[in-house]
Amino acid sequence: MIKTKVTISNKLGLHARPSSKLAEVCSKFDAEIWIKNDRKKINAKNMMDILMLASGYKSQIEILIDGEDEQAAMKEIKILFTNRFGEES
Repeated sequence: MIKTKVTISNKLGLHARPSSKLAEVCSKFDAEIWIKNDRKKINAKNMMDILMLASGYKSQIEILIDGEDEQAAMKEIKILFTNRFGEES
């Protein structure tokens, strides 16, 4: 299992579009992928669960990944967050 903490850097937080992109990327992998904040832990392959986290700008979440392709999954997920889900230049 690997894990990392990330800070939401896009101004609108994890609203519908980034939640959809994140769930889509996570669903490509066989590994179990979870997102955790200070209140709950959710399945990152489910867009509605991601939306229910209500993670806004500058909030911090933890990504936990367990499975054979965990390294590849983490790499792609980090790219999404680094690029702010393509929302800002």
